Amino acid sequence: MSEPQPGALDEDLLALADTVSRSGTAFLDTLAEVAAGSNPEASISLLLLATSDLAAVGARLGAIVDVVPRHRFEPDEGPEVDLEPIRTSLANLFAGMDEYTDVADPLVSAETVTASLANDLADVGIAVATGLSHYHAGHASEALWWWQFSYLSHWGERALAASRVLLTVISHLRLDVDDDTALAAQIDALAAADPTNER
Repeated sequence: MSEPQPGALDEDLLALADTVSRSGTAFLDTLAEVAAGSNPEASISLLLLATSDLAAVGARLGAIVDVVPRHRFEPDEGPEVDLEPIRTSLANLFAGMDEYTDVADPLVSAETVTASLANDLADVGIAVATGLSHYHAGHASEALWWWQFSYLSHWGERALAASRVLLTVISHLRLDVDDDTALAAQIDALAAADPTNER
């Protein structure tokens, strides 16, 4: 793919901007839904789906050449989106499991840091929302430039880290069962798979 000229996005880049917009909007909607407590039993699963989808779309931003925005300076589309209420609600939702251990930079050192799932998700949301403000204002090249820059510098890493933590939570919920419960589930599964079994 040839490097785009300032302000001139080809069809592939315009399509990518549209994809990031749709995935980012779905991510923000999911954050709001989970933070509101409207579906508590499915909250972790919903967040895993939305965050993983956004991270996959973001990988495309990292794989393409640098996007050159139309304007030399980023247009001011108004105040930054305030996700502090959502951050606080998520921290309450994740009470007892919000903080986790992360590796700051696996290529540079093995130093570990304490990270927060609520912070990760809110930070990703703010970065995505900033790009959406450019996109909805008709500044597609600025939106794509911002999403790409912020993906490489911050939100891509945080989205992947959050996805891993969410998957770990689900794995513990599904797999951390006592031996008797696990054995009963295996017997039920085998019985259901046996067409000659009459129950």
